[in-house]
Amino acid sequence: MKSLHLQQKPKDRKMELSNRSTTPTEKESWSVRLPPIVFPTAITADVSPTHNKLLKHRRFKEQQKMLHQIVMDRALKDYQATTEELYQRVPTPPEPELPSTMNSEQKKRRINYLFMKECVASNPVVPIQQQWLMSMLKWVPESLREGKDRKLLVEELFGEVTRDFEMSMKRCVVRSVLIKPNVKGLEDEKEEPLPVSPLGLDFSGPWHESFIQAKNQIISNLHILHPTLKILLDIGYTTFSKILVVDLSSFRLKGPVECESLKNDVSLSCSKTEEKLLSTWYPRVINLFTRKEALKGVKSDKADSFYNCVATLMSNQLKELLRRTVEAYVKLFDPEDKRSLLLFKMELTFDDEKMEFYPSFQDLEDTILFIVTRIGQTLQHVQTIHSWLAGGATATTLDTELADHVIAWASSTLKKAIQDNLEGPKEYFESYVERYGWLVDGTAQVRIDTFEAEKHNFDEYTIFIDEFLSLAKEIMSLPQLAHFPMMRLDCDDLKQGLADKAKSFANMLLERIVANHREENENPQGSCIEWCSPDLKPGTAQLYNQTLLVLGKLDGYARNLKQLKIMH
Repeated sequence: MKSLHLQQKPKDRKMELSNRSTTPTEKESWSVRLPPIVFPTAITADVSPTHNKLLKHRRFKEQQKMLHQIVMDRALKDYQATTEELYQRVPTPPEPELPSTMNSEQKKRRINYLFMKECVASNPVVPIQQQWLMSMLKWVPESLREGKDRKLLVEELFGEVTRDFEMSMKRCVVRSVLIKPNVKGLEDEKEEPLPVSPLGLDFSGPWHESFIQAKNQIISNLHILHPTLKILLDIGYTTFSKILVVDLSSFRLKGPVECESLKNDVSLSCSKTEEKLLSTWYPRVINLFTRKEALKGVKSDKADSFYNCVATLMSNQLKELLRRTVEAYVKLFDPEDKRSLLLFKMELTFDDEKMEFYPSFQDLEDTILFIVTRIGQTLQHVQTIHSWLAGGATATTLDTELADHVIAWASSTLKKAIQDNLEGPKEYFESYVERYGWLVDGTAQVRIDTFEAEKHNFDEYTIFIDEFLSLAKEIMSLPQLAHFPMMRLDCDDLKQGLADKAKSFANMLLERIVANHREENENPQGSCIEWCSPDLKPGTAQLYNQTLLVLGKLDGYARNLKQLKIMH
């Protein structure tokens, strides 16, 4: 029977392969199981048990049992072979234990701590939520998020924030789980402190009532949100945003101006601006607070606080106007832009044997700084709304004084600008001093006294006189006006004074010649011999001609002096 089954096994495999190659419809048809055949009771009643067993015999069940037995036999053989191989294998020697001197307790604790720290840090953490990143991104202005490479930059920032978040979470987990032992070798291990609870309001208890109470208190005291004050703010903005107390940006177009004239113009402009504001802006503010709904919602016990807020708002608006005016004035002296720089009229004078500026540099600086002071003095007597409505005998004014740091900044900036713009006029003045200062410092007088003390003939006198007369002509030929960025310098008075000084020295020498001529008038020929040439003999034609030449030169000098006086 067993051999029969073995012989039929290849056939069964062929049948199985043929079944696999059949179509799905054929498989379904073959897989249909028919109900068992039930013999009639009349037939089965006479069947013996042996015959009945043959009728119930199923061949596929026998084949299944046979295959199962074959598999079990092969598995048992493999198991027995593996067991014998394991028994015959040489056992692995145990890991040698290090002596206690080589593996100390501190080393074990250190290695154990580092191992556990690595294990804890390698555990996954909860990632940051995307909505948190988007909430952070909302705080970035829209203008900074738009652009060619902004999306890539945002992604990089998100990645950086995510990495920082994960590292912080890992440090927090390590710090909260492990405690670093106090052993050698762990000194460089950073132990981040545990995050502390955020400081702020404690919401552990009921807070809604206290919140409502604080909100009502803020509303009752924060009067700046009152509708009337919003209107006051709008009135001040529309009135002050386009004006200045004094605008000097176009003052340069008027030409050079004197210091006193500039002071008067600035004072007049400040007064006009103040009168204009008090006749336009201030009445509008008064009308605003005389309405019935001006104090709507303000309790009677909060009226003083409300008017104090009004006074503060008006003071801030006026202070801002004065500050903007000072800044605009200081900006005129910007060294990078001198198109609107003020142009002053100054002179170089010659008075009492001295060459100097008029007005002086100190007067010029005082004039420029005076404008800052005058701006600060404007709008200092504006009455408060509460005082005006109360109508008391004593009036309370607004605090509109400029801040000290604004005045200090303006003064220091203007002084530096003045010094820089005066470098050119100083150099121009020094050129006069270097070239003609010897006329007034006593050097010229010493030269004349020395010359007169010596014995000189008429030709030498004429050369010396020509030097002074030429110097006078040179001085008068110099330009009358010198132009600088902040100054137009008039030099006519200094020129005339120096020219007159040079001519006075020439007259002094001429008077000396005339005096010598009168002293020797009794012996004219001898005088001419001494003045003209010692080689000429008396009574000759040469001496006569030389005498006429000397008299002609004297007459020529007299005519030159008259012409210089006429030119003057």
